[in-house]
Amino acid sequence: MIKVSIITIVYNDVKNIRRTMLSVLNQTFKSIEYIVIDGGSTDGTKNIIEEYKDKLAVYISEKDNGIYDAMNKGLAAATGEYVLFMNSGDEIYDHSTVEEVFKTELSADIYYGETEMFNEQLESLGKRRHSIPKSFNWKSFKYGMNISHQAIYIKKSLTTPYDLQYKYSSDIDWIIKCAKRATKIVNTNMYVAKYLVGGVSKQKHFESLKERFNIFAKYYGLIPTLFNHVVIAFNLATYFLKNRRTND
Repeated sequence: MIKVSIITIVYNDVKNIRRTMLSVLNQTFKSIEYIVIDGGSTDGTKNIIEEYKDKLAVYISEKDNGIYDAMNKGLAAATGEYVLFMNSGDEIYDHSTVEEVFKTELSADIYYGETEMFNEQLESLGKRRHSIPKSFNWKSFKYGMNISHQAIYIKKSLTTPYDLQYKYSSDIDWIIKCAKRATKIVNTNMYVAKYLVGGVSKQKHFESLKERFNIFAKYYGLIPTLFNHVVIAFNLATYFLKNRRTND
């Protein structure tokens, strides 16, 4: 049976960590290696994690140098054929999701699916503004990140550590690198994750956008990236106008 390493990164999130962990621990797919990396929480988060310590393959609680440093610790500890990051606040969509993902096709390099957004009151906001592409490759992010980090299962052999020069958008760089190495990428055509809005990249939105632009320019070229951002701005304006009319 395929082994999947699911990695949760957390720091001082006592409100959400249990919900995230139970979404992993209650999966019907049993060949899961669950890894939890805590940044040395002081708000009671560690007490909740330790309630489930006997069900964890790896548990590390220590100070780190940011989210991607913590994610690199999880990646280094992973021994599964596939890795999935399900960070605190987010959830695997349903108790049978992981099992259903691997039923779609055999031996893909990457599996991906759709994400449902939730606010802090856990009210559904519907799917992301960027719908997932029907087919995906390393060029698919040129108009924005249209697959959530929580909604992509990647073969461990394709991965490299996250680039720590990026503080807010290294996940985009990481996924593009993995996709460049992949030969078989499968769209599961289903919701696979629940995403809690308001992460670090949203809190540091301008810095995150600058990093994203630099990452896209590195892979797609400066001039095409400038043009693509005109398209992104137009699509964003159209989206908000359309939704304003709908709400009115």
